[in-house]
Amino acid sequence: MALINVAAREIHCKIVYYGPGLCGKTTNLKYIHSAVPGHAKGDLLSIATETERTLFFDFLPLDLGQVHGFQTRFHLYTVPGQVLYERTRVAVLNGADGVVFVADSQQNKLRENIQSLQELARNIQAQGKKFLEFPLVLQYNKRDMPNAVPVEILDHYLNSSIKVPRFEAIASKGDGVFDTLKSISKLVISKL
Repeated sequence: MALINVAAREIHCKIVYYGPGLCGKTTNLKYIHSAVPGHAKGDLLSIATETERTLFFDFLPLDLGQVHGFQTRFHLYTVPGQVLYERTRVAVLNGADGVVFVADSQQNKLRENIQSLQELARNIQAQGKKFLEFPLVLQYNKRDMPNAVPVEILDHYLNSSIKVPRFEAIASKGDGVFDTLKSISKLVISKL
């Protein structure tokens, strides 16, 4: 749920990067953080335990304009993707205004992508929100891998019933990273 800071004339929105382990969530955030001008972003923080980590930073996009005279500041989070950390994912997802689901395009990751997306749907619904109305964008990452599944197959298994915007990406090179971010940002702002 967006927070409004009247004194600073800012609306704070939370976007969570969600997906299976090692799909590229952290790579997305690190790339975005490296490309955003210093005056418009906060520090890249890592909240780590012995076995997992969540990355976080906030930034003020200069090209999205204002909402009723308020600047919009986005807080971007990643979640640990490994199956064992579902409770952490639920906690980080709490209060999210939008989600980028990062899918690993490699053929051997298709089942993990499906299971992770189903878990995301359950977790959003458990928060009393309607999954099909929640701001969501899919990113098909690792499109440069030799065993990448064709986009049509990813669409069939991940996007045929929800029909949300989706982008191809190679997060390690920055390809598709800002297209994905811009799309989820616009969806979140339109919900405000």
